[in-house]
Amino acid sequence: MYWVTPRHLAGDDGALAKRIGDTLADLGWRMWPTARHTLLYVSPDELRGAEWILASYPFDLGGLPVAWQLSARPHAASAMAEWNAYFTAGVPYEALSDLLVAIDAREALDASPAGPETVINALSVRGWLRDVDRPRTTATDPGFSCSVSLEMLPPLIQDADPRPDLMGWQAWAEPVFGAPYLWCASFSASVPHDLVAVFASSLASMVPVPRRTLPKSAEGRLSIVRRS
Repeated sequence: MYWVTPRHLAGDDGALAKRIGDTLADLGWRMWPTARHTLLYVSPDELRGAEWILASYPFDLGGLPVAWQLSARPHAASAMAEWNAYFTAGVPYEALSDLLVAIDAREALDASPAGPETVINALSVRGWLRDVDRPRTTATDPGFSCSVSLEMLPPLIQDADPRPDLMGWQAWAEPVFGAPYLWCASFSASVPHDLVAVFASSLASMVPVPRRTLPKSAEGRLSIVRRS
């Protein structure tokens, strides 16, 4: 077992489905398989959902297949989700787990007074660098291998707001410039900024994380703190 840092380059150890499934089980979310060969988890109040959709391969982000889709709806009778968030394989499961704990604990799942600066501030206190041209909406890690930015939504990102040209938070890791991404994440326009900030803060944490296998694309960028 390796204990490595930074977290955003540690990958998912090939255990993203199990680790997040364990988190959801601990939170008391119910799970059942679907006809599309996915695993659907629903919170006890039936307002929050998480689905392991890698097997159905609905679409990709940055050339990587989406693995998890998180969603929230305003009330149990609503057929449409208020917002969605999507994560590819390779995303550090600690950051996604912390986000799910925050989603589970949040009473109101709609917009909050927190603005975009909440996300950037969460990264700044971790030592991430604000973009010179867009200091309020974009930040990059000191190694310039991972970015979190408020951008035009990619295709197929679903949100209850039907207006075109919406902005949503995007995150990605690119250990080697021009090489394939290690992972990508996309939040639809209505995801509350404070929830994105939870994901961003966890992502930027320098606390070492355990991994049995390390991403090849991050060789030379990861520091092994200790072995066990």
